[in-house]
Amino acid sequence: FSLAVLFWVSGFDIIYALQDEEFDRQNNLQSIPSWLGLKKGLLISEYLHFFSFTTLVFAALVGKFGFFYWAGMAIFAYFLLYQHKLVKEDDLSKVNKAFFTSNGIASVVFAIFVILDIFIKF
Repeated sequence: FSLAVLFWVSGFDIIYALQDEEFDRQNNLQSIPSWLGLKKGLLISEYLHFFSFTTLVFAALVGKFGFFYWAGMAIFAYFLLYQHKLVKEDDLSKVNKAFFTSNGIASVVFAIFVILDIFIKF
């Protein structure tokens, strides 16, 4: 779970940092967007979110989680994909929606489903 959170947070932090690419370059700050550009920054964010999802799949298999976990993970995956659908290299106007709204909903929903899975078994 620690790796899943690490990859997830890193991915959405890059999305949020896209807004500061120009400022970071002007001030010689070595953020991923200023270092690699918006397009590659978004790609790295996608990879990080993919790694987050795959570690959650691994945790599900090792932990022998059930229906609620898998359902919550599917919803979590939807919100990861939704973030990347909202934010485009040439349109950063929806970064806050992707960053705050999507991640807030994803984290709470997934936590609820994991708790349900722990306490309610089919």
